[in-house]
Amino acid sequence: PMAPWTAPGLTPTFRAMISLRSRALSLMLVALFAFGCAKSEQPRASETSTGAETAAPVDPLPSWNNNATKAKIIDFVRAVSNPDDPAYVEPEARIATFDNDGTLWVEQPAYAEVLFALDRVRSLAKVHPEWKTQEPFRAVIEGDRDAMIEAGGHGLLEVLMASHTGMSASLFHTIASEWIRDAVHPELEKPHTELKYQPQLELLRYLEANGFETFIVSGGSVEFLRTFAENAYGIPPERVIGSSVATRYEVQGGKPSLLRLPEIDFVDDKGGKPVGINKHIGRQPILAFGNSDGDFEMLQYTTQGSGGARLGLLLRHDDADREYAYDRESRVGKLDKALDAAEAAGWVVVSMKNDWKTVFEKE
Repeated sequence: PMAPWTAPGLTPTFRAMISLRSRALSLMLVALFAFGCAKSEQPRASETSTGAETAAPVDPLPSWNNNATKAKIIDFVRAVSNPDDPAYVEPEARIATFDNDGTLWVEQPAYAEVLFALDRVRSLAKVHPEWKTQEPFRAVIEGDRDAMIEAGGHGLLEVLMASHTGMSASLFHTIASEWIRDAVHPELEKPHTELKYQPQLELLRYLEANGFETFIVSGGSVEFLRTFAENAYGIPPERVIGSSVATRYEVQGGKPSLLRLPEIDFVDDKGGKPVGINKHIGRQPILAFGNSDGDFEMLQYTTQGSGGARLGLLLRHDDADREYAYDRESRVGKLDKALDAAEAAGWVVVSMKNDWKTVFEKE
């Protein structure tokens, strides 16, 4: 079915422009200065100094294969950023939201934040000898995977509370930042920050160059995400939305401090994502990109908004050779309900295998 944002006249007119220079300048200088002098919200073709030839436009998404998926994204961006197009959207309303785990970087075999929590519990076990016989901590310390799985969500919550709270916000930031700096992925054997998806980095920059404001909307904790989001993706802390623990303001030793308490404040997953978007952004996105059922409500909220051009995208992990292949049966990043709904909703399912030339930033 036709995507919800489709409208007549989707492809904009490319205007050829020449920058006139002094006759005294050489032809080489003319060639150097002729292109890029015009300001525009979208890429435009440029002519040579003779006007007889037209240079090919710069590919905004070079790590994406040239197919229908890439064309839909580019057509959408061009339409909403072209004032002459019926689908035009004012810059202040060009909001794009991205999930993090499995959408911007690797989430298998476990979320990076979960790996951080496990490492943190093992480190804290030195001052908590009682954990050696107390579940789920014993399982974490001994690496008992079956027992950790059996502990389920309640056990994971205990691990997260023990590893993430009982300290100041600044201390947590330091500990998490050092872990991200030094930790290596258990299977791909690279730092987690090198396992960002290059096509997604290009898409973020392409959107921003066309007047979009990009946000991360993740089920991970906002404080953990903010330790690396700006360096990894170029998205500053104020544009990161995530789950959070309760925090209390205190003055310790004459200095103000924020104490992280062992209580859940907000869960930014599934139905929580639209709530978080409304609370922190105050506008409905016109583009949302996710990869799992946890993103279903965010895509639904985005694409079924109150009129105008809208685009929902789902990344499908189907490339076992370059990354991982998983969807309906996965414990991590399960993609089932959203995959079934994609066609009727007009969401674009992006195939890692077929739509991306490269996966990682440093391949």
